[in-house]
This record gives sequence, C-alpha cells and structure tokens, in this order.
Amino acid sequence: MHLKTRRVQIAGITPSPNARWMKQVCRNLTDSEDGFLKDASHLIMDRDTSFIAMRRFLEQNTATTVVLLPAKSPNLNAYMERWFRSLKPECLDRMIFFGRRPLEKAIREYVEHYHAERNHQGLANELIEPDQDDGSVAGRIECRERLGGMLKYYHRQAA
Repeated sequence: MHLKTRRVQIAGITPSPNARWMKQVCRNLTDSEDGFLKDASHLIMDRDTSFIAMRRFLEQNTATTVVLLPAKSPNLNAYMERWFRSLKPECLDRMIFFGRRPLEKAIREYVEHYHAERNHQGLANELIEPDQDDGSVAGRIECRERLGGMLKYYHRQAA
C-alpha cells in the first residue's frame, strides 16, 4: 500500500510462499517501468520469515530502505491492518471459494472497488481514483452489479 494515496497493489497469492517466489514478486514490484515500488524510498515490512528473501533483494538491488517492524506490533502497520480488516468482511466473508482463481478474481474486483468506489476517511472521504467521466454514477452502478452478481454466483455454487 502506498500510504499517501492509499493505493493497494496485490503482489501475488500463493498458499506456500518460498524464497524463490518472494524474489520474483520483489522483481515484479521493483520493475523500472511499471513496478509498484519503483519510486519508493521506504518499505515497511513485518518480521515474517517469508519476507527474508524479499528484504535481502531490496537491500542489495534497490535504493529502497527496508523498515522492519518490531515483533508483535500490529499498531505500527495500522494502514495495512485496516485494509485487511476491510477486505475480510466486505469481500472474503461473503463467499466460499472453490479454488485459487475465484479467490484471485474476487480480490481483484475488491481492489478495483476499493480504488474507484469506496470513499476513504483518511483522504477526506474522497475516492482514490475518482471517475473522470461526466460525473454520472453509471460506472459505480456497473461495478456494484458485478460484485453483486459474483456474490450471487458464489452463493449458488455453495448451496
């Protein structure tokens, strides 16, 4: 998450991250053309052992300073903790997933909703990516209909 804009980037989803996978994710995030972290000066990171390879890669290959959080300190990473707290009840708790692809699609749709439709109190109740068209709400309605359709689809599949 870019803290100033609250923009979120999903780097990847895997049930078992290993060092090789984390290095590739780090390469993708720091890509010089379209990497999410290409201009980042600092990266706040938990002390989870799965981040060791990512931290080493960043320290050796980029100018990004890695800031390690103290152990058991969720309040120091409050923005991400709050994002996960929003993701769970607004998206994940409403569906039953039968594989990785539906999970990835649901999270991708939620991130689009988070950027384009959901207002943010920390940004004076503004949107991260406001609609640039004539001000109509058609785009928002379309996205809500897509999310509603996904919920109905997954509820039918679960029944």
